[in-house]
Amino acid sequence: MPSRWSERRAKFRAVINGETCVYPGSVHDPMAARIAEDLGFEIGMFAGSIASMAVLGAPDHIVLTLTEFAEQAHRISRACTLPLLVDADHGYGNALNVMRTVEELENAGVSGLSIEDTELPQPFGASRKPARLLSVEEGVGKMRAAIEARRDPELVIAGRTSAMGISGVEDAIIRAKAYEDAGVDIIFLIGVRTREQLEAVTAAVNLPLILGGAGPDLGGAGPEIDDREYLNAQRVRICVQGHQPIRASVQAIYNTLKALREGTPPAQLQNLASGDLMTQVTRGEDYDRWMRDYLKSS
Repeated sequence: MPSRWSERRAKFRAVINGETCVYPGSVHDPMAARIAEDLGFEIGMFAGSIASMAVLGAPDHIVLTLTEFAEQAHRISRACTLPLLVDADHGYGNALNVMRTVEELENAGVSGLSIEDTELPQPFGASRKPARLLSVEEGVGKMRAAIEARRDPELVIAGRTSAMGISGVEDAIIRAKAYEDAGVDIIFLIGVRTREQLEAVTAAVNLPLILGGAGPDLGGAGPEIDDREYLNAQRVRICVQGHQPIRASVQAIYNTLKALREGTPPAQLQNLASGDLMTQVTRGEDYDRWMRDYLKSS
């Protein structure tokens, strides 16, 4: 029997099995996801760093727990029908923890999740040093564990590596091929900056690709390769542009509270959402109908 999330997962698979690169909408809460859906984004992305900000008000130091991450992912998923890709970091521990991570996120309704091969959280004595990678063998073990834990075959598992920016293109290829052999559905590359780097990976693996972490603010592809037609030809199916929406939200809240604190009358505040937009993003018309139907409200 299909799960309640199967239709959106099928849409997500259609994206990665297609021939066109899409740019996901970065979302951090239910209303942001509804906005992305209403604007026509094919998929949404909920990153670990954004979850840490949205849930804890904390920087991306891997202090968020799996439970907190999965709960927020579920809040986002239940609020809309937008297929959701989530960055599950290192799977919150070893390969057994990865299995638990997949179980919780699958139940939370996500359509795809990535497991990475970075050593996280930062080990003692390494706070001022570059990020370190797990061994290929441990990375493969995590990918295999993720696939073993999956119950809905439509759920997409992405093998993510930061090797391109840490150890170079040759190691990135070794890891991408190993994760492909382990059975992941798509390879997530962090740090690709040149066409030569991307083409080397494309030539070595057969899977579709996700790009992230090379542009401004660790957004998507670097300027040399951020051309959709080129990305299409290189089997890039998802290109992460960054997570600007939450920063825009923070700035808007800061500006509004600052204006109020400094004495601006509420009626003179600028750049507020209209009543119609608030009704749209809260699905107010649905609630009005339900009140009429079930509470006999006139």
